[in-house]
Amino acid sequence: MEAKISNPDFIIVGGGSAGCVLANRMTESTSHRVVLLEAGPTDLNPWIHVPIGYGKNFRNPKINWMLQTSPGDVWVKKSVPTPRGKVIGGSSSINGMVYMRGNPDDYNHWQQLGNKGWGFDDVLPYFKKSQNQKRGEDFYHGKGGPLWVSDAAEPHPIAEAYIKAGIESGYQFNPDFNGKNQEGFGHIQWTTKNGRRSSAATAYLNPAKKRKNLSVIPNAQVHKIIFNGNRAIGVDYEIAGRRHSIYANKEILLSAGAIHSPQILQLSGIGSAPELKQLGISVIADLPGVGENLQDHVNAPLLYKSRLPLTANNLYHNPFQKLKEGVKYILSRKGMLAMGACYAGGYLTIQPEAANPDIQALLLLFSTEDLGGIPHTFDGITINVALMRPESRGYVKATDANILTPPIIQPNYLEAKKDRDTLVGGMHEIRRIMRKPALKDIVAEEYSPTADLISDEDCVDFICQRARTSYHPVGTCKMGQDKMAVVDDKLRVINIFGLRVVDASIMPTITTGNTNAPTIMIAEKAADMILADYKN
Repeated sequence: MEAKISNPDFIIVGGGSAGCVLANRMTESTSHRVVLLEAGPTDLNPWIHVPIGYGKNFRNPKINWMLQTSPGDVWVKKSVPTPRGKVIGGSSSINGMVYMRGNPDDYNHWQQLGNKGWGFDDVLPYFKKSQNQKRGEDFYHGKGGPLWVSDAAEPHPIAEAYIKAGIESGYQFNPDFNGKNQEGFGHIQWTTKNGRRSSAATAYLNPAKKRKNLSVIPNAQVHKIIFNGNRAIGVDYEIAGRRHSIYANKEILLSAGAIHSPQILQLSGIGSAPELKQLGISVIADLPGVGENLQDHVNAPLLYKSRLPLTANNLYHNPFQKLKEGVKYILSRKGMLAMGACYAGGYLTIQPEAANPDIQALLLLFSTEDLGGIPHTFDGITINVALMRPESRGYVKATDANILTPPIIQPNYLEAKKDRDTLVGGMHEIRRIMRKPALKDIVAEEYSPTADLISDEDCVDFICQRARTSYHPVGTCKMGQDKMAVVDDKLRVINIFGLRVVDASIMPTITTGNTNAPTIMIAEKAADMILADYKN
């Protein structure tokens, strides 16, 4: 498929969360012509739009890159699934739809690292601009934006009991994790609209598609960026086995995500010069930080058997329940088919010196041996105890000059002792909460780990064997001023003209929560910065 715009001003590489936002905002006026290239197909799969469909799409290679981490040397000595959206909308089309902004200090820290204009007061307007908050507008939330943010249509007894157990344990009820305070237990909001997924594609890209100054090309695998000296001038991509080149009058905007953005840069000649030379790639710019600084939210999954037949396990294995919930969803857009991954959650502070919560504990109304696998035949729930502020750092590295060869993804989970101590502390605390009276009639028994596993050493061993991730890779093209920085505070690739990176890879440090909302914010802010640079 050829672009209907042959000489665009801007080329966006990647039609995921950030790319969809950029495509919308960059074409709101008729001043700029934009081409968006996405490696995956359009988002026609119906299970993308039914919220519970994330379970089906977790292992669907048609719309999921199906990536895996490399085993660690010492701690997490196994490969961990790292799903990434390979579809219009990117990971916002296959994720669990949790809307979580993070802590204000996350962004103040970015600014303290030398990134001017990225403090919380600077980014809050962009969070608000993106939102259509069902609860209404206030200091922290916006109304009328493209992205719908909603509460569950109806309460769930297991979720209510989990919140109550947290309160019985001494934590406050938190009515809004994206409000003034983060700590406590409360309900999770989802990026859904009237019982349907509100992805970056449906929220941002679909309204922009009818504009004559936007061309969207799906199934377009980008191989590399084309340079003239140290200026990015175009993109080399492939569709159905045929190679194409397209050139930009102004800039290339790389929004391929925290795994593929650094890989594309490396294959284009931007990265560690010695490593690029080993791969036989000509060096355009020696930027050793490309692919480094990988961070993610590793978690300990605690599985419990439930006394109540009100979990997705029962939905999966019970034909009558499937029929009942299917009819309910068709008629009302309510019920289990309308739910995001997590109904309720808690934020806890484990380390005494921590100024903000360092553990997130989300309730999942299902249980599996491996996330994305078949649910257990018994009714089960999972508490994902996730480390919010990891000190461990990993990397993403291309293994050869072929974009279709998956890169090495080495997160180095739990390499830092503080990470192990904090996650074990969070695991102990959540197990204590799960024994509170509020959950007595719901929790039948601990399934994994079993109740006799109690020592710190046993817990570390359990985490190393059973560790999962919250699927929040960030940081591999970090924004900053130091020698490992890849982009500056306007997201321009250092020592390169005409090229910016706009996605989760630019985060210098990971946010305290799910990363989709911050990624959308980054793109909203980036669009304003780019447009300001090209005002007539």
